[in-house]
Amino acid sequence: MTDEHFLDVKDLRIHFPTDDGLVKSVDGLSFHLERGKTLGIVGESGSGKSVTSLGILGLHKGGHAKISGEIWLDGEELVSASLDHVRSLRGKKMAMIFQDPLSSMHPYYSVGDQIVEAYRVHNKVTKQVARKHAIDMLDRVGIPQPERRFDSYPHEFSGGMRQRAMIAMALVNNPDLLIADEPTTALDVTVQAQILDLMRDLQRDFNAALIIITHDLGVVAELSDDILVMYGGKAIEYGTGADIFERPEHPYTWGLLGSMPRLDREPTERLLPIKGSPPSLINVPSGCAFHPRCAFEPRTHGKGKSEVPELIESEGGHLVRCHLTRDERRAIWETEIKPNLEATL
Repeated sequence: MTDEHFLDVKDLRIHFPTDDGLVKSVDGLSFHLERGKTLGIVGESGSGKSVTSLGILGLHKGGHAKISGEIWLDGEELVSASLDHVRSLRGKKMAMIFQDPLSSMHPYYSVGDQIVEAYRVHNKVTKQVARKHAIDMLDRVGIPQPERRFDSYPHEFSGGMRQRAMIAMALVNNPDLLIADEPTTALDVTVQAQILDLMRDLQRDFNAALIIITHDLGVVAELSDDILVMYGGKAIEYGTGADIFERPEHPYTWGLLGSMPRLDREPTERLLPIKGSPPSLINVPSGCAFHPRCAFEPRTHGKGKSEVPELIESEGGHLVRCHLTRDERRAIWETEIKPNLEATL
């Protein structure tokens, strides 16, 4: 490995053979992440976000998935590594906060026992030592009366408390990489803010690399240093938070911004949804996968329907996959999209 990134994903492809055809869930994805930094991966359901995260954790290994490319984690390549070796890293070197803690936790075991088990898998300590560590973690993530709640079951926790317990379980071994898959889904706005604040504080304390996977641009705006926008299994825009929120260049990103609620202003009109539906990952549209939903496709003079655009650098590490030229994209943003968004928010 020549790069010095803590996490470096190169040309990752995760395909699933089915009776109906090959599902190209992730199709040539590349990104990197440093310790102490946060990457937000955004896109609609079915864009390949969660499949990517499970691929990094090695949870597709041993199944029917066809996986190629490279995943480098702190100098180790994981795609070619054995299943046992990747399993030994999972929970210790890298961990995940799953989308639904109620279904991710075992209903027959107490929350504390499950955290103890996650800790003892990687540490040769007594149950008493593990119990004390688990109680400390429950306290650290803001669960009141942690000694008493240690013996509670997942169904006895509220949604926000379950999410905190899931974060405690993910962080119990001080992992270097933490992946959070839709960490605030189904939580009310106040609890969402508390969970995001908690993740920010814990990331700073542990100096972990953090990946936030979400469909909500508001979540990544709060936490992310860099943002990767996915569509149809591919990266279609990749840059800093400032790149994506202040000077976005892909029509799909414009659509996501138009459909995002804003809390800092009084809305005067309805949100602007993206027309159409995400593509089938079995029958991905020819050319640019977004072209059937793109209002600007006619300006590509047919290339949008026939040629797959490359992910190319616009400026300063800001990457965009679009047939429109950089000048065209910037002109459209400044004269058509940005004024429209400001007028409706």
